Amino acid sequence: MIFDSHAHYDDRQFDKDRDELLTSMHKNGVDFILNSGESMRASKAGIELGQKYDFIYSAVGIHPNNTGKMTDNTLADIKELAKNKKVVAIGEIGLDYHYDNTDKTKQRLWFTKQLELAKELDMPVIIHSRDAAQECFDIIKKSEVKKGVIHCYSGSPEMALDYVKLGYYIGIGGVLTYSNARRTVETAESVPLERILLETDCPYLAPVPNRGKRNDSSMISFVAEKLSQIKGVPLDIIYETTSQNARNLFGIE
Repeated sequence: MIFDSHAHYDDRQFDKDRDELLTSMHKNGVDFILNSGESMRASKAGIELGQKYDFIYSAVGIHPNNTGKMTDNTLADIKELAKNKKVVAIGEIGLDYHYDNTDKTKQRLWFTKQLELAKELDMPVIIHSRDAAQECFDIIKKSEVKKGVIHCYSGSPEMALDYVKLGYYIGIGGVLTYSNARRTVETAESVPLERILLETDCPYLAPVPNRGKRNDSSMISFVAEKLSQIKGVPLDIIYETTSQNARNLFGIE
């Protein structure tokens, strides 16, 4: 049983074969997919995918790199989208300071407001944190939002455990299989399996041996196999536990 807890099937890279690919997912052992929003367009597209495929759920929210033109009206629109029964989280939201031209003030403002919305709606959050680890953690802790996942986690093992203490899950994907992913491996070693979610972030971050190619949910098997080796746990336990973790977080029966 595979639960891909973070995907972007609304991405244009899937335009030519999206339906063909998604209809084959059950054959590849993929039972659930969470399509994460990063803009209003992507959030709406994710809802449409959830309406078409019963195994796809979605999150709605604005990625930090897309917060430059956000307004209170945008936040109200997200709140309205969140009423859809297939929407199970607010995200992906957070901070991304990787690029020099980013407006950090606006990122912080709309991250905080989207966290407040999640708290108001009692919904989990999907967090994007890049080159802003401590500040992201501090804002989340202050928000008192106590359920969510740190997507594509890239921080220290120590901070990962601090997130676990707050009630969060740690999202692990294709990076785990990369030869230079020492910290991700250390995080996988440190965090209890009961607090790990598997993800692809597809079409990005394809695992070895497909690194550089378009990623999809079927490739999550390579991540699971690597995690199985790290944890010394049978592969079926990896699938069963991480899938149940995701279902617990997102409230999926």
